[in-house]
Amino acid sequence: MHGTAFYSDERTFWHCVGVQALFLSGDWVQPPNGSVGADTPDSKRRLLNLAQASGLMKRLAQPESAPVTIEDLCRIHPRAYIDRFKATSDTGGGDLGQLAPFSKGGFEIAAISAGLVKHAVLDVLSGKFANAYALARPAGHHCLADMPMGFCLLANIPVAIEAARAEVGLKRVAVVDWDVHHGNGTQSIYYNRDDCLTISIHQTHCFPPGYSGAEERGQGQGAGYNLNVPLPAGSGHDSYMYAFETIIIPALEAYRPDLIIVASGLDANAVDPLARMLLHSESFRRLTEMIMETASRLCGGKLVVVHEGGYAESYVPFCGHAVLEGLSGERTDVVDPALDMFRAQQPDQRTLAFHRQLIDEMAAALA
Repeated sequence: MHGTAFYSDERTFWHCVGVQALFLSGDWVQPPNGSVGADTPDSKRRLLNLAQASGLMKRLAQPESAPVTIEDLCRIHPRAYIDRFKATSDTGGGDLGQLAPFSKGGFEIAAISAGLVKHAVLDVLSGKFANAYALARPAGHHCLADMPMGFCLLANIPVAIEAARAEVGLKRVAVVDWDVHHGNGTQSIYYNRDDCLTISIHQTHCFPPGYSGAEERGQGQGAGYNLNVPLPAGSGHDSYMYAFETIIIPALEAYRPDLIIVASGLDANAVDPLARMLLHSESFRRLTEMIMETASRLCGGKLVVVHEGGYAESYVPFCGHAVLEGLSGERTDVVDPALDMFRAQQPDQRTLAFHRQLIDEMAAALA
């Protein structure tokens, strides 16, 4: 068994959310950005570049993967949605949901992205690798079964989970979503089921707009198997650590999954344009270490980290690199140039005490 595997595909960087971008580049060159809003390939590509420049990539396995199949997709998504997505993609692109535009070829790229996640899950479950990181793009955690949303076109993680159930008999899975925005798509897909524990820690009222979710615990057979930890803007490093220690790690220990998947948005960083949570690269390193320690105790270390959001093009790479170093146990010479500044900008003790009180109240409500 090798250590950490890193899954990526050049074509995922060609996903473009501006439909005008393919007029000149055709099918064989990465299109110019043409992107509307924050979702550009730059933060993800720069993470890959940093891992290459630091020498870390040479210490990671880099297996190939294949796109997911229609059969894979239809375990989660209605065939009508898949057909509509494919037809719209073939005829130039568009937006079939809420804030989820794509250009020509978007369907094929989304299938490649989901394939990275599927193969990461299968390879970790088989014991081929101890853990894995999938640099997925487009992301998936907002995508509903029948509608894309928030830059997410396919439900990458649920598609991979259900493929693993079908192919290797995977049973209990926990998905921990530390993207700064609520993992509403994953939650909706598993809300009535007890074979997947879904946990989202996010900035309250951020995205979906106005959403908190603390009271939403699942329903029917899934009652008690969905946890939301909404935190106020500006919560910072210590509040995240406290929430993990107080709510998230105990929930994982009680559930005892066979596999843990992290929906790793890196947009809780201190300078992300779509959030205000004040985390830094060492925050993500420590979160990774905590999840690895928990996975080691519960499921033989079986852990897959899936890239979701993160839009600060100059800082996401440092956060993602810290996650990769944490997963692999490797350290490089990379120095985060903003770390001291972001550490100095953390909440004061009075604010931290308020955040801890909120977390304690959430923990009591979940007990």
